[in-house]
Amino acid sequence: MMLENKVAIVTGGARDIGKAVSKKLAAEGAKVVINYFNNEDQAEETLSEILKDGGVATIVQGDMTKKADVDVVVQHAQDTYGHDIDILVNVAGGLVSRKTLDEMDENFFNTVIQLNLNSVFLVTQAVVPFMPKGSSIVNFSSQAARDGGGPGASAYATAKGAVMTFTRSLAKELGPRNIRVNALCPGMIATTFHDVFTKDAVREKVANGTPLRREGEAEEVANLVACLASYETSFVTGANLDINGGLAFS
Repeated sequence: MMLENKVAIVTGGARDIGKAVSKKLAAEGAKVVINYFNNEDQAEETLSEILKDGGVATIVQGDMTKKADVDVVVQHAQDTYGHDIDILVNVAGGLVSRKTLDEMDENFFNTVIQLNLNSVFLVTQAVVPFMPKGSSIVNFSSQAARDGGGPGASAYATAKGAVMTFTRSLAKELGPRNIRVNALCPGMIATTFHDVFTKDAVREKVANGTPLRREGEAEEVANLVACLASYETSFVTGANLDINGGLAFS
């Protein structure tokens, strides 16, 4: 197992890609702290599946846009598994709603930025002091950060673009401490995100536009996260890696 006895925090780790990441890290031997926001049933289900498969995990509620909640998650990790935190995966985020420029107000724009960017900042700032040499941070950006996103996604795309830049900057800052920082830029992945925000006809068109002629699966994203979290990628840092079936090349 690539991650045996490592301690990992996964924000937004209870459903869709976050759930797949939590399960994959646990399957590779990590002790996983699964953060969730508002659906305890999903968190309990994810935890149950991990424990059933022989993994080690715990769940903790918290809004990752609030420092006090972030501190609770970090303290929970330390109380449960000890001082060191070896892996941080910042999955928490979302589109919230598709709104054009004239439909957005300042509050909506700030909410989307806080959810997707401030959360990464707050959690990373809280976790890094407890990361030993060889630790890994994996952030979640989006293909939208590269191409501006679909209709009504400008705030989301902007936040995810900032995550890409934050990832590069942190890789430089934390590199001397032997902490690696990378980000993923998923394209069309079959998740609740697209169930809610993307029309079926659009999904089909996008999927058929990839060289692989399909959507991606959450488990495929999780596999890449586990690799980036492991020593197998010990010379990879500052990278924003596309996982989109070849829909767009960087």
